[in-house]
Formats: sequence, structure tokens, C-alpha cells
Amino acid sequence: MAPKIVTVVGATGAQGKGVVAAFLSNRAYKVRAITRNTTSAAAVALAASGAEVVQADIESPASLSAAFAGSSIIFGVTNFFEPFAAHQSPTKAMEVELQQGINLANAAAAVPELEHYIWSTLPNGTAISNGKYLVPHFEAKNKIDAYIRSLPALLKKTTFLWVTWYHSNYAFPMFTPYYIPTAGKYIQLANYGPETSINTIGDVSVNIAPFVKGIVAQPDKTANGAIVLGSTETRQAGEMLQTWAGIKGVRAQMVRVDSKTFFDVWPMWAEEMGVMMEFWEEYGERSWSDKEAKIVTAKDLGLEGQFQSLEEGYKTFEL
Repeated sequence: MAPKIVTVVGATGAQGKGVVAAFLSNRAYKVRAITRNTTSAAAVALAASGAEVVQADIESPASLSAAFAGSSIIFGVTNFFEPFAAHQSPTKAMEVELQQGINLANAAAAVPELEHYIWSTLPNGTAISNGKYLVPHFEAKNKIDAYIRSLPALLKKTTFLWVTWYHSNYAFPMFTPYYIPTAGKYIQLANYGPETSINTIGDVSVNIAPFVKGIVAQPDKTANGAIVLGSTETRQAGEMLQTWAGIKGVRAQMVRVDSKTFFDVWPMWAEEMGVMMEFWEEYGERSWSDKEAKIVTAKDLGLEGQFQSLEEGYKTFEL
């Protein structure tokens, strides 16, 4: 029997690399890695590891159709922050990401051999908060979710994978702990309290693999528009900072400031992330909920014990 083709969008990115790794050593599958630049160092490394590297652009429906041909499984992901940085506008970034997600969905829906579409997305913060919190990098994905739900044949094959906080998010300036020599410790500015609950996947390039393998292996639990919560553990924001500090052997302190001050320090970027943190602080575990769908967890998929801990991830993470 010929191996099934697993096509991975964004194969050189943090999520994509992990999905490629999940299937690369399994002879039942052939991994097709999708990237815009097949000559990049990352793409060349994927080809050397045994993946079929194919050029495609998520803004080009024709290239997606060609790249998806014959695929049994497709992993789709978009990167809000690329158009956000390019256009310096959350509104424009949402427009770009929405069209990209629609392109992916349409191309996947047109593949006759498709068995499973795994779409990397996030909860609907606007709906959960009854309109109080609109987080732009959630919002566009939510509209893509709605589009997928409008395509019954594709929805039947779709899993919505909510990928939670990356351990590497400390590299974003508004989350970075900064060393203050006169204090002899690292200071992390925040517009949220240390008790704010954060669901994390840790090192996403490592920990996404058990999730996608579990999703593919248990379609009775994960297909038909099911939502899988890609979280390996839950930490409080202050606890997470102290975990990082402990691993690095340094002292650290979170300093809370009002949201206007936080937004003014890193214009546009801090507001984008700060609204998310305000949402998480107020809604806690309800931030990762859905009013209609059941949430499938790592425990539901029997994945306990298969993940790298946050502590292990921080050992190799450098700012």
C-alpha cells in the first residue's frame, strides 16, 4: 500500500516543523513540506531529512491546489504577525489572514483523497466575552473557522486545533524580562496580574507532534469539527516567570502597569498582546471554551506523559 501524503503548510515555521517531525519517521506516511522558499536553509534541511519540499504560497490558490494534490492529511496554519508587521495595521492583517485561511480551506476542500484537515486556530474571544475583548490575532482565525463550518464536506474532515502559548513568546519585546543592573534582576512589565492563568504548549515545535498524531489516530474523537485544546499544562503568569528565572539561575520580578502605559511602551504590538492578556486575566479557563462544541484535551486523547515540560523547554531557550 502506498504511503498516505501528509501535507504541512508553513513547514519551516515553529508549528510546521513539529508536524513534519510527527510523521517523518513513519513509513505509513509521506511528508510533503510546503514553503514559499524551497532554497532556504530550513527547507534544504527538511529535504535532507526525507520530506518532499514543495513551493507554494498561501496567497496563491493555484499554487495551493497543485501542492495539495493527492493529500490524505493537510495541516493548515496562517501567521497573523507577518502581515501585522508588514502593514502596521491589525485591521489589514486580519483581512490578509482571513483571505489566506479561505484559500487554504478551498484548496483542501477540493482534494478528493482528503481524509483529515487539521486547522491551527484559536478560541473566539469576542464571543466568549460577549464583545468585550476583540483580539485581532484570534479574530481572523475565528472568521476562517466560520468559513470552514459553512463547507459541510470539509467540516466533516476538520479538526480545529487550538495552539496555546509558546514558551518562546518571551522573545516578543512586550513579554521579555529585561535585566536592570541597579536592581540586580530581570523585570517583566505587564498590564495583567501574576495570577493570570496561561495555558501553554511549551516548546510548540516539540509538543505539537503528540497532538497531531493523536488527532490523526483518533478521528472518532477529533473529526467532524471537533476542537482539540493544544495545551500541555497551565501556569500562572508570575509562576511562569519564576520558572524561567529558576532555570536560568537569575532573579526576576513582574511589575504591573496600567494598560495605557503598557500600550504606550510598545505601540500597536503591546496593545495586540495586552488585550489578549486582559482577556485571559478576566476569563481564566473560560478563555479556552466554546459555547457549543466540546473541547477535546490531551487527557481525552491519552497523551499524558508524551510532552516536554516547560522547564525542559526553557533550558535550551535563549532570549
